[in-house]
Amino acid sequence: MNSYKILMIEDETNICNFMKMIFETNGYQILFANNGKDGKTMFFSHCPDLVILDLGLPDIDGLEIIKDIREKSEAPIIVLSARTDEHDKVEALDLGANDYVTKPFGTDELLARVRVTIRNNRFQGIGRSARGEFRLDDMVIEYDARRIIISGKEIKLTQTEYNIVELLSIYAGKVLTYAEIIKKIWGYSDFGSIKKLQVNMANIRKKFGEKPGEYRYIFNELGVGYRMNDNEKW
Repeated sequence: MNSYKILMIEDETNICNFMKMIFETNGYQILFANNGKDGKTMFFSHCPDLVILDLGLPDIDGLEIIKDIREKSEAPIIVLSARTDEHDKVEALDLGANDYVTKPFGTDELLARVRVTIRNNRFQGIGRSARGEFRLDDMVIEYDARRIIISGKEIKLTQTEYNIVELLSIYAGKVLTYAEIIKKIWGYSDFGSIKKLQVNMANIRKKFGEKPGEYRYIFNELGVGYRMNDNEKW
């Protein structure tokens, strides 16, 4: 199972240790940064599915981190802060945070907010919901479990590889350009992004058992992008 990846930018070690246990127990991957500089570096290198951000960091105000992330990415952000002033909450949300949780907090509530935020933010603006299953010939994508099964066998993909396949399946029948895919998967574009996408796609095809030039599942529109075949059954 490919779990969602969370980056927590928090300088309180006791909170990090506690959250590591809570999130890993609930099937999430979690990374930690104890200051703003490291948090930004890890965000752009690991491309997490969600950021949990403390505003009171030792080097950079958390509001500045929201600004920096929002300049290049739509990845969801949950603020987890001891600041209870309404002005701080409004400013964080106006800058692009998806939710605001004050300390002390209940773990069940935080987990619920994480689930809702990821669900609501996942591929925003599309008409087809990534819930249930997608079927294409002998391939089944189980969205909730984040699993891909071909001919009854689970295909082990990396986090990024799964995200690419899921995205294409949601838009099945439509060509997505390289730029569109890169924006959705990595949240930003840089030199070499297309090559990075092509390498991931080559790995996906290999794991799917496709031979060169064979497009059973994903079709390559040369110089344009990729398209998931659309004879699916819902």
